[in-house]
Amino acid sequence: MKNFETLVDATNDLTKRGYTANLSLEGDTIDDKSQDVHMAAEDFEIDEFYRFEGQSNPSDMSIVYAISSAKYNLKGILINAYGTYADDSSSAIAAKLHHHQVSDNLHGADRPTE
Repeated sequence: MKNFETLVDATNDLTKRGYTANLSLEGDTIDDKSQDVHMAAEDFEIDEFYRFEGQSNPSDMSIVYAISSAKYNLKGILINAYGTYADDSSSAIAAKLHHHQVSDNLHGADRPTE
């Protein structure tokens, strides 16, 4: 995986590499509202992810996910908070986003809880 200085750098690079859908976490689905696509956990893969802390506020933490779906033929970007502002959802989507591959690359208090 690459290293990026800022969230904007990561999203710009992913966009250049074809991750063009603007994805959002909506309860039990990840959605591309522009195409009316609602993906369940089994409908997508996490290709890459990058963790960032706010420059002025370390508690302002986010993860940028590069997500692809063969089922819907799309590649997109999901930005989600973690740490203090993390979604407490126990859905299959949250479980996939907090999978050990992501959690193992976070440190201590940054690691999402199940």
